[in-house]
Amino acid sequence: MDLGFSEEQEMLRTTARDFLDNECPKSLVKEMAEDEKGYTTELWKEMAELGWMGLTIPEEYDGMGMTFLDLVILLEEMGRACLPGPFFSTVVLGGYTILEAGSEEQKKELLPKISAGDLILTLALTEPSGSYEPDAITVKATPKNGEYVISGTKLFVPDANVADYLICVARTKEGASPEDGITLFLVDAKGPGITTTLLKTIAGDKQCEVVFEDVKVPKGNILGELDKGWGVVEKVLAKATVALCAQMVGGAQAALEMSVNYAKERVQFGRPIGSFQAIQHYCANMLTDVDGSKFITYEAAWKISEGLPATMEVSMAKAWVSEAYRRVTLLGHQIHGGIGFCMDHDMPLYFKRSKAAEPTFGDADFHREMVAKQLGL
Repeated sequence: MDLGFSEEQEMLRTTARDFLDNECPKSLVKEMAEDEKGYTTELWKEMAELGWMGLTIPEEYDGMGMTFLDLVILLEEMGRACLPGPFFSTVVLGGYTILEAGSEEQKKELLPKISAGDLILTLALTEPSGSYEPDAITVKATPKNGEYVISGTKLFVPDANVADYLICVARTKEGASPEDGITLFLVDAKGPGITTTLLKTIAGDKQCEVVFEDVKVPKGNILGELDKGWGVVEKVLAKATVALCAQMVGGAQAALEMSVNYAKERVQFGRPIGSFQAIQHYCANMLTDVDGSKFITYEAAWKISEGLPATMEVSMAKAWVSEAYRRVTLLGHQIHGGIGFCMDHDMPLYFKRSKAAEPTFGDADFHREMVAKQLGL
């Protein structure tokens, strides 16, 4: 059984690691956590020149035409580096929504700009309930004079503060089921009637409250079919969930390596602390969690990449990796002792990201329920 990468994938991984080690030091990560924008245009442009923004965009739209599995490899390296900025929002949440639902005209207009790094997008999905179920969508889009008028509040919208466009998930009618009557709209993020407020977050990532007050949107800005947008949201969420798992795997791997290296170097009672059984078992448990997370994530990513049904695998991955990443970083703190809790140390970066990722796209309990449904329970 060959679980290794192809030569091209290994090259992508190596290039990404080398680039991020040089261009995204932890000093930049900590600086961007305090910065209002949360990223630098220089680093953004460099990533665009490497082709990362258009990695999975088809070649006819100026992309590289690579697979979702290839993107997951790149995202693992980004998670390892704690890369700040709107890459995930633009490429995963925005790009895949346009690929999935956009008209040919919309794809020709937007996808080349994403590939070039000239456009930042995000998905305005969740509301104050924080739920990822269709019945949580209460923001309304009402037809009026040949347009739609959107009113309501979206919460925890990633990178809305720097986005050029928001893809707003709104309710256009009360249907027979919660899934019926949901439509996707491409909205100018800086347009009249939109108020964006940056929220204080544990990991320093840029999440926002976005209030829509009678925001007028042309009918031509609808993505996909009217009233039938939830199916698109489900497909994008599946990819986004596995993409987030990949970032968590990268972070957990970095936390493991950092802890093992420290256990070999730190001397206490006249010997390296890694020689004590308790520390050895901590490291063994961390490795078990990291490898388990990696295999379950790549299984889901491969199935999605091959166009196979993956609902159960996606939820299994998120349920496991959410908690495994937290366990790994907690044990990392235990191994490092007091120094690992200092803000100058890198370990808190990974612990904070593990906590921030847990509820995103549904926590472990939410996904256990999804797995149970797939089992017919």
